[in-house]
Amino acid sequence: MVYVTAVPHPRPEAAASARSSRRSLAVALLSGALGAAVALLATRQRWSEGTATVAGGDFPLTVKGSDVTGVPAALAIVGLAALVAVFAVRKAGRLLVSALLALSGAGIVAAALLGASDGSALDEKAAQASGDTSAAVAALSHTAWPYVAAAGGALILLAGLLALRYGGLWPAMSGRYERNGTPRPRRAAPAVDPDRPEDIWKALDRGEDPTGPDPA
Repeated sequence: MVYVTAVPHPRPEAAASARSSRRSLAVALLSGALGAAVALLATRQRWSEGTATVAGGDFPLTVKGSDVTGVPAALAIVGLAALVAVFAVRKAGRLLVSALLALSGAGIVAAALLGASDGSALDEKAAQASGDTSAAVAALSHTAWPYVAAAGGALILLAGLLALRYGGLWPAMSGRYERNGTPRPRRAAPAVDPDRPEDIWKALDRGEDPTGPDPA
């Protein structure tokens, strides 16, 4: 006689929730890491250029994103750290870190868009080159790199919003220690009965001396 055991199938709602959790986790990790890399790369590129009159001639000047504003690079590092910290905390801590991740992305977008039309950094360079504090840059032009930095910030913002929405379903790092920092107690080894050979062999397999004192 053959017995057939019915294997219960997972509920459609649970399966759909698991798929959403995996997809949101993958998208958040990819967008957060890529956004931070893009924002950091963009701040190292030329954002604006112009000319200053020095000794009767035109002197070309250029400024990088880090010369215009240091906010995008700083917030990109904060966002990257928050992305990693999301998996190290649970519950309310994860909610706070997710909010920090989203705010970092929003701050990068705002700072990059404000810096896209800022010419003060070039004016400072013109004043240094000419020795005239009232000197200004002529033929001022801007590149597309500020908008690239803003796109990186938008990716970090997306990662933060996904963490706020689905972060409660994501896995967390397993801790070896309790909250107070002390190691968790190990389970006591079972007592060895000297009249039972199988207990003696099991103790020897564990590296214990069955003839010694009781480990408890």
